[in-house]
Amino acid sequence: MKISIYGKNMQLTDALKDATVKKLRRLDKFFQQDIETKVVLSVEKKIHKVEVTIPFNGRIVRVEEYSDDMYNAIDEAVESLEQQIRKYKTKLQDKRHINESIKFENIEPLDDEYTEEFKVVKTKRFAIKPMNIEEAILQMDLLKHNFFVFLNADTEEVNVVYKRKDYNYGLIEPEL
Repeated sequence: MKISIYGKNMQLTDALKDATVKKLRRLDKFFQQDIETKVVLSVEKKIHKVEVTIPFNGRIVRVEEYSDDMYNAIDEAVESLEQQIRKYKTKLQDKRHINESIKFENIEPLDDEYTEEFKVVKTKRFAIKPMNIEEAILQMDLLKHNFFVFLNADTEEVNVVYKRKDYNYGLIEPEL
């Protein structure tokens, strides 16, 4: 793996970088090729946060872990990643009926015929009126939803605002 480590609102020390790389090397057993891994370590209000993103096989594995200690957050993030990767790997093995140990690059991503059946149980239709981001956030809060789809009056594109775990808001803009 090629690991890129970034610090946000904190001083990134060599010891912290080394510990992060050492922990993430546990995941090398799942990959033979050089996978780009992005790690963001940050501190906000004495809460240490680790974000790890690994794109592979047309999919993205991503975790966010929080702790009062950065080293604990790193450990938790690596454990979460390992669980996600094992789950995905097991799902691929079950779908392909492969019994031997596999590395991800030895198999192709799942075709449409192998994907899980997802059942849509409800469809909603609603009129989208143009509004700015602040109006969309207010509307989302009034409805007590975690996200809100709206037509951005500034860009004239469909956007989504959502409530983040850190109680801030996020905006999703389409990229065509």
